[in-house]
Amino acid sequence: MPKLSELKFKYIKEVFLKTAKRWNDADPFRQSAIIAFYAIFSLPSLLVIIIAIAGYFFGEEAVSGNLQNEISEMIGPDSAEMVEDLVANATVADSGTWGVIMGVGLLIFGATTVFFQLQKSLNRIWGVLPKPDQAIKKMLLDRLFSFGLVLVIAFLLLISLALTSVMAVLGDWLMTWWPSYLYILFIILNFIVSLAVIATLFAMMFKLLPDAIIRWESVWVGAFLTALLFEIGKFALGLYFGLAEPESVYGAAGSIILVMMWVSYVCMIVFFGAEFTRNWAVKFGHGIKPKANAILVEDNLQDPYYIE
Repeated sequence: MPKLSELKFKYIKEVFLKTAKRWNDADPFRQSAIIAFYAIFSLPSLLVIIIAIAGYFFGEEAVSGNLQNEISEMIGPDSAEMVEDLVANATVADSGTWGVIMGVGLLIFGATTVFFQLQKSLNRIWGVLPKPDQAIKKMLLDRLFSFGLVLVIAFLLLISLALTSVMAVLGDWLMTWWPSYLYILFIILNFIVSLAVIATLFAMMFKLLPDAIIRWESVWVGAFLTALLFEIGKFALGLYFGLAEPESVYGAAGSIILVMMWVSYVCMIVFFGAEFTRNWAVKFGHGIKPKANAILVEDNLQDPYYIE
């Protein structure tokens, strides 16, 4: 009789193999390219809202500078400068009450569009579809949930900024008064904290966006795996962009192409994490159910790949 640990390893291996197959069959390159296209139009509005909310507490210049540094580390200074220009041009001008209302409305619409498209991709993975007789109500709810995710991102940015400040002070103190090996432990702790913040973002994404009900047990497992893959991918992409300089091939459009490439790669990681979350929920009995405004188009609980 096999040991419990051997059975768990066998089942986890099955989940990974099934995830890889389903992810490849779903044509992730095309799906991620679609999201990357919409991201170019949503990114300025999204960043304007996030900077406005987080800037209320930490100051817009501090938040904007922090975001630019993060973007610069991921895709290079030229692309970061291009994103900064897009944000500056997307700012709502003071043109009267109705002008401001329309401007804010367009900002919210633009910021939520990329999540609206991402929701469609996640619904395919989860095997659910919205009910056709609730199209208008569903569209409004989708925009509301998408905007809720924008607020979650802003809140997590606040936490990240606060933790970054604390970690910076703590790191300087450790380097001054404590042995070097403790600083290495501090670097590891800093990575774990960053991983937890990113995992929380992915957990909110997997929980809020799809038209499916999935238990937190499955959501957190998939979110932490996705966050780990994201950190590895971020490092690998930063190394590739720094050495290969792909933006130089495209000339004036290089910065935009680089942003689209980065978003596309990140989306492929998100899709893999979502597939894993779905398969984990099916394999370990948590299950997936459609929300009240959706229908199940795939029998997740009787998957032919999991006949034992």
